[in-house]
Amino acid sequence: MSNKLIFIMLDGLRYDTAESRMGYLHHLIEKGKASRFKVKSELPSISRPLYEVLLTGTPVYKNRITSNQTIRLSHEESIFHLTKKNGLKNATASYYWVSELYNSAPFNKITDRFQLDGQKPIERGIFYWEDHYPDSHLFADANFLLSTYQPEFLYVHSMNIDNDGHKFTADSKEYRNRVLNVDGLLAELLPNWIEAGYQIIVTADHGMNDDGNHGGTTTADRDVPLFIISDRVKPGIYKEDIPQLQIAPLVCELLNIQQSPAMQKLSIPVLK
Repeated sequence: MSNKLIFIMLDGLRYDTAESRMGYLHHLIEKGKASRFKVKSELPSISRPLYEVLLTGTPVYKNRITSNQTIRLSHEESIFHLTKKNGLKNATASYYWVSELYNSAPFNKITDRFQLDGQKPIERGIFYWEDHYPDSHLFADANFLLSTYQPEFLYVHSMNIDNDGHKFTADSKEYRNRVLNVDGLLAELLPNWIEAGYQIIVTADHGMNDDGNHGGTTTADRDVPLFIISDRVKPGIYKEDIPQLQIAPLVCELLNIQQSPAMQKLSIPVLK
């Protein structure tokens, strides 16, 4: 049974658009190879606080990463800390805010794009800072990290869906077509990653509303998908909402490491 995991976070992907536009992932569901859940994001439904929620399993009032302007290292124990503590290699291809949360803050664009020396909580990282940095390049970065370092945990953070949502709103052909494009990129890469023995989860931090924003309490702001490709999770489509605070404990379970004391007890009912 694999304890290797790739965690793909598609920034700004709302649930209903994922449901209608991600044909490859739903092919895997139809053929009994994957499962889909609906996740209710924590509040506020904005990026940096929810990166911290996803990677530490702690609510905003506790971790105090309360806004996108909270620029400091996390005070919590992240998945990166836990994997390193348990002797698992980790890596990420991510937006630079992830580096600011777990490696060093503030981010220096000249020196911090490539962090590959293995000394910090994120052992191998390639970071970008332009929201329009192409997802095709990002996934190539991720594949380089995977093939070069063979991490047991790889975190991949895509930004183009969120960027197009802000530019054109969620009710636009540009937003919907961007989701189709990302699904196509996953169709190119996931077969090889799965063959290499990796479990896969795909989710989002928050959604996107028809005003081209997020941060509120509506289903458009908060409802996001969770796709799981793992022989430890029963395939199918599940209707009940999963609290976003369950994602980090799920990651620990799939990696076969002990979760941090600050995380919720895992309660997703379909684990084998």
